[in-house]
Formats: sequence, structure tokens, C-alpha cells
Amino acid sequence: MSDMGTIRRRRDSRGFSLIELLIVVAIILILAAIAAPKLNQNRMQAQETAAVSEVKTIHTAQTQYYSQFGRYAANLAELGPPAGGQAGPSGADLIPGELAKGAHSGFKYTVIGNAQGYSIVAVPEAFGNTGRRTFYSDQSLVIRQNWTAEPAGPTSPELGSATK
Repeated sequence: MSDMGTIRRRRDSRGFSLIELLIVVAIILILAAIAAPKLNQNRMQAQETAAVSEVKTIHTAQTQYYSQFGRYAANLAELGPPAGGQAGPSGADLIPGELAKGAHSGFKYTVIGNAQGYSIVAVPEAFGNTGRRTFYSDQSLVIRQNWTAEPAGPTSPELGSATK
């Protein structure tokens, strides 16, 4: 009889019951539900930070372009790699090719330039998913932001201001 009790104890202590496993799964799902929105928010913040960095990269490229060709680049393609051959006004090789195509790190970039100045607009590819802000800057080097899906412009609040 004591052998039967030993066998039963061994069988009972071999693993977890279904209830115990369901409780563990439920706890994991609750923790994931709490962490997922924060993770998405942090990802958007990182993409917005990358967008601001890209705007600064475009500023630097525009300054170099102006010093080489006596005018600002009319678009991103003029700042990017040349289509073939050596760098020149139509492809100065001052920014990476991916950025020159107008999209990078979840944002779309537009540059409009002429001899007097230029403007840069950066908008999320999917507002509320790849970013919560839009950005604008020009030859003044001041970066402006807008907390709505409408693209930021020259009258939008400066980056770092408390206005949301």
C-alpha cells in the first residue's frame, strides 16, 4: 500500500496543472497588454528623433550644396547620390540614397529650394503609428513641429516648446 502512495505522489509532482498554466498565461497577457502601448510610444519617439536628425542632415547638405553650386538644391534628389558618373548639381552625393528618395525611418521628406532659400517638411508615413508630430524647417535652421496630422509650417511652434 505504501508503494501505491509513493507512485501517486510522484505522478502529482511531475508537472503543472492546467489551472496553474492558465494563470501564468493570463499574467503574461496582462503584462503584455500594459507594455505594448508604452513600447509603441517609445518606437514613435525614436522615429521622431530620427526625423529631426534627418532634417539636420538635410540642413548640412544644403549648406554644402550652396557653397559648391551657388544655390540651394531644389529637391532631395539633387542632394542625393548621382544617377551615374561623378557628383554634380543633379546629384551632389551629400545625403544617403534612401533619404534622397524621400522616405526614411517612418517619415516622408520633402525639400523645395531655390536661390534664396529652401524648406523641409517631414511627415509620418502613418500618422499616429510611425509618428505623432510633423516637422518643418528652412534656411533659418529653426525646426518647427505640429502635433496634428497637418504638416508643420513656418508659423508652427518651435521644436522644444511646450505647446501641444
